[in-house]
Amino acid sequence: MQWKGRRASSNVEDRRGRKGTGLIGGGIGGIVILLIVTLLGGGNTADILSGLAGGGSDTGTSYTETAEEKELAEFVSVVLADTEDVWTEVFKKEGKRYENPTLVLYTGSVQSACGTAGSSVGPFYCPGDRKLYIDLSFYDELRQEFQAPGDFAMAYVIAHEVGHHVQTLLGTSDKLAQYREQLSKQEYNKYQVRFELQADYLAGVWANHAQGMNLLEEGDLEEALTAASAVGDDTIQKKAQGYVVPESFTHGTSEQRKRWFYKGFENGTLQGGDTFNAKNL
Repeated sequence: MQWKGRRASSNVEDRRGRKGTGLIGGGIGGIVILLIVTLLGGGNTADILSGLAGGGSDTGTSYTETAEEKELAEFVSVVLADTEDVWTEVFKKEGKRYENPTLVLYTGSVQSACGTAGSSVGPFYCPGDRKLYIDLSFYDELRQEFQAPGDFAMAYVIAHEVGHHVQTLLGTSDKLAQYREQLSKQEYNKYQVRFELQADYLAGVWANHAQGMNLLEEGDLEEALTAASAVGDDTIQKKAQGYVVPESFTHGTSEQRKRWFYKGFENGTLQGGDTFNAKNL
């Protein structure tokens, strides 16, 4: 992706080196993988984080970033800026006003309006404060654990979280919350999958506009599709436990995630992303 020397977003809050208290217990191996997948979309973070973290606040410590971390921080800031430009224009065409989210960089653990989370949960979006949270070490996780290398794989992750912000602004998140109150967990999961696939579609919409701005390089689209496939529920469950439990899916299969991202990439508009009424996911 062409990103160096371009505008970086001013809506970045750097909390690296600060540690949150009341940390949610993490895990190792398959448990960590499942946590990452559960929260990668960020759409249901309130459910998972709320009530599990015992309050607390961030405590400051000194932090010195490496050259690699500095470059990655600059990269995610540029990607965030691109999402701001794209969604501002898309919303304007729809007669709406886009409100920029804030991206919080942290290390180890972080306090959000959804609770306190450790880096093992992966990137997430909290609708309570309309902020995206990411520990940049996830880039290595994505490359090594999920076998999804490349800068555009990381861009896909950020665009997916921004997709959840778009859903919040459009009122979709509130509608999903109503289902959570009305349905059984198994039935609610079906809507949660559609919610996450819509965020993938919205990430694809952003990618379409990025291509239109001649920002994509050869292989970028494949990197994003590889990342979308790597975080499919079926792929993750097979890796973590050797078998899949479809009724427990919350984000969609690898094939579904790739399909909806690519559909958004082809369409480039809000129209066409109604996963809630789609007969075939």
